[in-house]
Amino acid sequence: MTRHVQNLSKGFNMKNAEMSVLKNGLRVVLVPCEAESAAVGVFVSSGSRHETAKTAGISHFIEHMLFKGTPTRKPIDITRAIEGRGGNFNAMTGEEATCYFAHLPDDYLGEAVDILSDMYLRATIPEDEFAREKQVVIEEIKMYADEPDAVAMENLQRNLFPKSMLGSPVAGSEKSLGPMTPGDLRRYVKSHYRADNTVVVIAGSFDAQKALALVEKSFWPLKALQMRRAATGRDTLGSVVPSVTAKKDIHQTQLALGYRTFGIRDRRKYAATVLDAILGRGMSSRLFQEVREKRGLSYDIASRMQFFRDAGMFTVTAGLDASKAKLALSTIERELKKVCEKKIPAAELARAKEFLVGNFRLSHERVTSKLFFYGQTMLSFGRLMSPDEQVAEIKAVTAADVQAVAKAIFRPCNRSISWVVPGGRENSK
Repeated sequence: MTRHVQNLSKGFNMKNAEMSVLKNGLRVVLVPCEAESAAVGVFVSSGSRHETAKTAGISHFIEHMLFKGTPTRKPIDITRAIEGRGGNFNAMTGEEATCYFAHLPDDYLGEAVDILSDMYLRATIPEDEFAREKQVVIEEIKMYADEPDAVAMENLQRNLFPKSMLGSPVAGSEKSLGPMTPGDLRRYVKSHYRADNTVVVIAGSFDAQKALALVEKSFWPLKALQMRRAATGRDTLGSVVPSVTAKKDIHQTQLALGYRTFGIRDRRKYAATVLDAILGRGMSSRLFQEVREKRGLSYDIASRMQFFRDAGMFTVTAGLDASKAKLALSTIERELKKVCEKKIPAAELARAKEFLVGNFRLSHERVTSKLFFYGQTMLSFGRLMSPDEQVAEIKAVTAADVQAVAKAIFRPCNRSISWVVPGGRENSK
């Protein structure tokens, strides 16, 4: 029936987490834990990075359309089946993956698996729903275009990956969506929504043997097509573009400063994660203390480390008074320079690691956090990773590791800066 591949020992209030591979190549991860609910997620390696300029936004559009009916279910039947039982039902698309998930009382696990598999395997993408939903997605694009912080980040990511689809907005554009047809979406689903490209994760309260049988029964028609897999690896990223400025009818200047980094499989990612915590995660971080608390230059400032398969980005974002923007930028850059020049004191390093470990442990009290952890790590690494493994790697980071990774990341050739400033709607570089 299946061949069992990997088993993880108990940790983080869990029983054994187990990964199996069905005959068709579908990977299934079961994560039993103490709960009164169960969450099911279907993760597929299909995101904006797998697209072209012509198909930009198609993965996100497909995400929307899978909720629009199957041969046996109308759109309202799909949502009522989950929400009518008090559950949550949603999906999300990123640069390298799309996820469909449901979280509901554990009594209804069978219904959740049946509905998600029906959507995943048999979405009809009807003409009338297609036309309406295309307009919905266009309105979503316009909504983000009205948000200066979203514009700043979109422009920054385009600058960091100018020749890669990593730099393209996940939702695409009106220009790319306009010519798309239902047939385009159906063909894309057929080529990407394959068993060998998919991971199903179940987390929460359930019987493992019955849950595996449910998945096997529901997803058996999913085939692993004998074709070249969509590339997620080393495409051409291009040279980082140093700066971009957009003008909008706003009162506050938005800053997004970024550095292109290495990918998620690089062992330095753990030191980079600690570096991120030290610089801009929480109110006790260096940037928050220096920029907001000591100088009052911004209400909200934060950093973020994000990894893709072969690249990543470290970003700092802030909303600023235009007259103080240069001072804020110089303050931020001074803090980045400090971590390159001087090792992090032992007490501060310990606090940062405890912050990360504590945050990670608290998040794993939630069934859905377990779901996303295993789904994302399976797609990124192709194997089952445990939370304990992640925690051990964080705890092993040294001050020398943090300083070394800071020097590797904060180089002028990796740097780009994106401004959104008051002054109308025109963009300029």
